[in-house]
Amino acid sequence: MITVDVALERVLAGLAPTATEVVALPAALGRVLAEDACARLAHPPSDVSAMDGYAVRAEDIAGPGSRLTVIGESGAGHPFAGTIGPGQTVRIFTGAPMAKGADSVVMQEDTARDGDTVTITVPQAAGRHVRPQGADFSVGDCLLKAGTLLGPRQIGLAAAMNLPWLTVRRRPRIAILSTGDEIVMPGDPVGTAQIVSSNGPALAAIIAQAGGEPVQLGIAKDSRDSLSAMIKAAAGCDLLVTSGGASVGDYDLVQDVLAEQGLELDFWKIAIRPGKPLMYGKLKHVPVLGLPGNPVSAMVCAYVFLLPMLRALQGLTPVVPPVAARLGGPVKANDGRQDYQRARLERRPDGSLVATPFPRQDSAVVSGLAAAGCLLIRPPHAPEGKEGDPVLVMPLPDGG
Repeated sequence: MITVDVALERVLAGLAPTATEVVALPAALGRVLAEDACARLAHPPSDVSAMDGYAVRAEDIAGPGSRLTVIGESGAGHPFAGTIGPGQTVRIFTGAPMAKGADSVVMQEDTARDGDTVTITVPQAAGRHVRPQGADFSVGDCLLKAGTLLGPRQIGLAAAMNLPWLTVRRRPRIAILSTGDEIVMPGDPVGTAQIVSSNGPALAAIIAQAGGEPVQLGIAKDSRDSLSAMIKAAAGCDLLVTSGGASVGDYDLVQDVLAEQGLELDFWKIAIRPGKPLMYGKLKHVPVLGLPGNPVSAMVCAYVFLLPMLRALQGLTPVVPPVAARLGGPVKANDGRQDYQRARLERRPDGSLVATPFPRQDSAVVSGLAAAGCLLIRPPHAPEGKEGDPVLVMPLPDGG
């Protein structure tokens, strides 16, 4: 068996980001930027007021009690068309363009108005309460770099930069193949010797949440013909993920059928718990990740291996470093396999994270994985741990 780190290095080796495509700004959420995005417009596009008040010439209000004549108004989207001269002012509102001739804004709280005459009660220097053109960014500033994952804040910035289109990485197309005569889809009749498939829907959700495009091939029966037909349907995808049948039992045919179609097998066992029978290879240049059939094992291995592969295919840094935490309860000494225990993750008032492993770590407990906030990483041969000991955890993207 190889270690988790060696296996991760091998599955990531040679993965190249997907091709680029141009999408409209509203469709860019969750995508990865493939080219630097540069501003086509300064922000703000002109000098604007930072306050509600009066646009003035600072030289006209050198002392308290200065009296000015109001000659107009400037509002957001409705600028004052004229020019302010000596002794004049314009009523102005937050975000409105500065009137020509003005160099400062007096807050309305520092004024007293009587008809068209305004008395300035507090003197101030030039430039007060004015946001100058380009104070945030200028035309040509490249504020969003290639490799940026586009969230709501980045979408807002791109909009402010006047970018209606962005060049992003194509979503990786990930084929999902579940196997087993005993597997039925949710909602289908369930026989006495059958179980409902949770791997397919769960893997599809993991892929979609991570920015990929899941391609459900269906459930292959434990026969060479069924497996062969469905494996061929994965042609054109960026990655094939199988669930179940990757071991060496009499009915574990996935390896054999893949080999018949040209699979170059790299490994099929790693020192991990849960999920030792994990397979990886390449089928005609398409990476193949064979996950265990056990639902918890399949999902844990997907978080450990599939997510980094998806990140690499989108041009992101593949591996997100684990996070430091403290043990919330005792754990036993570990054997030679790296253990990923399902645990509750809490943030204490002092800001520290505490990971408390669930009492039942059976790989068949799907409800425990659903309730977990993180995977508590126990390295090979880790000694017994007590409450308060430092540990490393992998926060789950949808963990509570």
